This record gives sequence, structure tokens and C-alpha cells, in this order.
Amino acid sequence: MWDYSCGGADSETTLRRNRSAFDRVAFRPRVLRGLSKPDLSTTFLGHRLALPVMLAPVGSIARFHSDGAFACARVAERVGSASFVGTLSSPSLEEVKAGAGCPLIFQLYVYGDHQWTEQLVRRVERAGYTAICLTVDLAAYGRRERDLHNRFFPLESIERPNLEATYEAASRVVRDEYNAGFSWEDLAWLREITKLPVILKGVMSLEDAELAVEHGVDVVYVSNHGGRQLDHAPAAIEVLPEISAAVKDRAEVVVDSGFMRGTDVVKALALGAKAVAIGKLMVWGLAAYGEEGLDRTLELLKTEIGTTMANVGAGCVRDLGPESLRPSFPPDPAPWPVGSPLPSSSVPELSLEES
Repeated sequence: MWDYSCGGADSETTLRRNRSAFDRVAFRPRVLRGLSKPDLSTTFLGHRLALPVMLAPVGSIARFHSDGAFACARVAERVGSASFVGTLSSPSLEEVKAGAGCPLIFQLYVYGDHQWTEQLVRRVERAGYTAICLTVDLAAYGRRERDLHNRFFPLESIERPNLEATYEAASRVVRDEYNAGFSWEDLAWLREITKLPVILKGVMSLEDAELAVEHGVDVVYVSNHGGRQLDHAPAAIEVLPEISAAVKDRAEVVVDSGFMRGTDVVKALALGAKAVAIGKLMVWGLAAYGEEGLDRTLELLKTEIGTTMANVGAGCVRDLGPESLRPSFPPDPAPWPVGSPLPSSSVPELSLEES
């Protein structure tokens, strides 16, 4: 499960790039702004979020916590944020919604024809979800070598309560063909059959962002699937500025892929994102210590975001913009592994009084 949560596609170049790209962006701090405690709240589809961090959809979430998506929704409610519930996750979308009061977004994979898809959309509507998030970057399942080495096949032998019996009856090849064959024309059809806001997840080019807006998408979700799909793709934070500029005020923008620190979140907010979604951090927190572990993960992010905003000179999220950043160069590698004790030769001897 550690390799599954940490790994990426093929050579994992995209995975590494998601992180290294943050090192090429520096802050432009402003001082003497007369600020007190920064306001970290933002809005998403008209809902106020106390924290600009949401919990991303993870189909295998039940492998990290027995309550699966329900555990994430409970944590999101406690911190005043929102959570995604995946097509492949458990428990059922109805159970999660019945037990949580936070905004919930249903993440949709298309594993059947229009009739199959509409039936699932109607379930989502009846349950009272906030929006539908269509994931479009899974035309072919990424070749993740860590899973292959471990003989780990995450799509097998796990409960899928959000899917009808027709899903189980269809072969994997048939299901993947439906998902890969979904087109802009099909997106227009989806937009027509529901009044729920539609989010398009997996957008990595400004051309597709513009097409998404033209097709009535309410939120453009910038994501390279955490580096788990296409090897040698650009980092999400790399393409975020051009997509935000292309979308402007016609749709909201959210982003995920590689976000590990509060500084990462603040950079994304400055580049036009309304919020950031976390996946790896979410499952690590749950796996480490259940809901309390995820609570602590979000608490740490909140502290880091607040500290960063204060030192940048931003009193609220609206104060952040491209002028808060500047291009920079990656720092030199640390002379010893980050997090390890200092080499003994560099630690001065201290007397008892000095220590």
C-alpha cells in the first residue's frame, strides 16, 4: 500500500516533476502591511470553505481506512472543507452523504453507455451531492511499475457499491472502452441532463480548458493524476497559470498533484486556484492514525498556510496573485539527507552549562 500510494507511471518522471516544479517558484514577500491573523477561508461553487484544501477522490480509499470515503467526509466536515467521493470508492455514495454535512462532490468514471451514466447521475442527484466531477485523464490505466513488481492489482477484489450490477457483468476491456471513448459531444450531453455543477478533472492544457468552458463546465480541475497516468507530463503547478488565465472568471479552477506543504497551496492560490485537493497526504494521514491522523494532516497544512500568508503579506486569499510570486532556481541539494541528524563532525561539543 505504501508503494501504491507513493508511486507513479513508468519512470515516475511526472511524479518527480510535480515536486521539483515548486522549487522553481519563489515568493515575493511584502512587509509592513498591518496584518493580524490571515483569513484562510475561500469559496467553492458558492460554499464557504474554512480552509483552501479539499480531499481528493481516491477509488481505493477503503484500503487505507475501513470507513473509506465516509472517514474523509467526516474529517472534511470537522475542518469546514469539502470532500470528493469516487465512483470506485466505498461505502455507497448514499451512505456517505447521509452521514456527513460537508459539501460532497461525486467523482464520475464512465463505465457504460448514456443510459448507464444517467442512472448513476440520478443517484447522485437524489442523494443531494454538490456537484459531479468527471475524470477525463484515464483513457488507459497508467502502467505503475511498483504495483507490477508487487503483483498488486488495486482494481480487483474490492467492493464497488456505487456501481450497478451491469458494471460487474461487463469485461474490463468494455468498461475501459466506454471511459476512453467519452468525447466533448458526450460532455455536452452530460451537461444537458443535470442541473448540478460539472467539474472536469484532468485538464492540463489551455486549449482543453477553453473547450471545457465552452461546453458549460463550472470548474476546471487541473491534474495529472498525481503523476500516476502519463509519464513525462508537465507538473500541474506548471500549467496552472496559463489555464487560470484562459478560464478567467468563466469558471472556477482547482488543482491537485504533488501538493505536500502549505507553501505549495499558497503558490497555487496565487496562480488562480480557488482551492487545492490532496490525495497522497490524505491517505497517508488515514493510514498512519485513522481520522485523527487526517485531522492532524489538515491541522499542519492550516498552520503552514497561515504562516506563509502572514510572511508573504497576504491578509486573505484574495490578496494573493501572480505578483506574490517570482520565478527562481531550484536550491542546491542538501549536503546530507533532509530530515537526518547533522553529521557528528558538525555538532560542536557543549559543556553541561551551555547545553
